[in-house]
Amino acid sequence: MSSETITVGQPAPRFHAAAYGKAASVSLDDLRGKVVVLYFYPKDDTPGCTTEGQEFTALYPEFQAAGAEILGVSRDTLASHEKFSCKFNFPFPLLADTDAALCNAFDVLKKKNNYGKVSIGVERSTFVIDREGKIAYIGRKVKAAGHAAAILQIVKQLP
Repeated sequence: MSSETITVGQPAPRFHAAAYGKAASVSLDDLRGKVVVLYFYPKDDTPGCTTEGQEFTALYPEFQAAGAEILGVSRDTLASHEKFSCKFNFPFPLLADTDAALCNAFDVLKKKNNYGKVSIGVERSTFVIDREGKIAYIGRKVKAAGHAAAILQIVKQLP
C-alpha cells in the first residue's frame, strides 16, 4: 500500500497497463486531452461490480460526448476481464492490475474485515483525471448503484 495520499489538483500517477477492450494496453499518456474516469472495483462478475459496470455502460455515450474515456481496474486477469466484459457488453477497457501497481499508485488497497478474516482488497474508488492529466475528483468507498450518474455530472462540469 502507498504511504502517499493522492490529492485533487496534483498530476495523476502515470501508468501503462494491459487491457481487455479497445486496445491490448492503455497508458495515461495516450489519453492526454481527454477526461479519464478511472474506476477501481474489487472483483469481476460480482453483484456490486456488475452494477457499476452496467451503469457506466448505460451512460457511456454521454461520457463520450463529454470527451471522457472510462477505464475499469481490478486485480483480475485479462482472461477474467474478457469473460466479464463480454458477458455484459462493456464498451470501455478493463485494465488488469495483477501486480497491484495501479492499485498501489492510487492507494486503493485497504484492509478489509470479512466475518473476522482480515485481508487486503480493493476499495471501490473512482478518480477523474482532467485533460491535462491532473486529478480533478476523488471518490473513495463509493456505492456502486448511482455512482456512474454522479461521476457523469462531475465530468460535464470540467472545462
